[in-house]
Amino acid sequence: MPVSDIARATIEGEGVALEVALSREGQGVRVDYRIRNTGAVPLLVFDRGDRHAVLTRRQLSGAVGVPALREDPGGRATLLHVARALPVPPPTVPPTPLARRVDPGTRVDGGFGFSGWLSARPRQVRWCVGIGVADEQRMFSPDATGEVQVWQADFGYADDQQVLCTPWFDMESGTFEA
Repeated sequence: MPVSDIARATIEGEGVALEVALSREGQGVRVDYRIRNTGAVPLLVFDRGDRHAVLTRRQLSGAVGVPALREDPGGRATLLHVARALPVPPPTVPPTPLARRVDPGTRVDGGFGFSGWLSARPRQVRWCVGIGVADEQRMFSPDATGEVQVWQADFGYADDQQVLCTPWFDMESGTFEA
């Protein structure tokens, strides 16, 4: 793929920098990213799906999870890797958020492809990722059996994570919206 077919962006957050590259991949999109902890406290990155997906073998432990898809007005779609709240009523096996830890001064890389649109391919796509402060009281059951070590995190992160989103990516031109 020519370098010109890849749209790149850097998104700064509180104590974190997200470097991301989006490109078209068939009828879908390819997202490759690097998350750098630029702050003084450890962070959690909620890009590893949920425990229910691992237990039901829809996802390997430690792998990047399949993002949630939200169809937005105007032919837009948002892909979400975020901690989600506990559903009501709670299921027997709850979708406990999985995250990887990023210590101060370190970085992590990831990537995924997505083409599971609910209807026609959207006109524009963006990707959002949730980042939370790593609180030992809210993290449990570390699992290092997969690609990377992941932690289960409490559902409260759904309310207090910071969510970093890319600009809108135009699926026709392969560029970010100006």
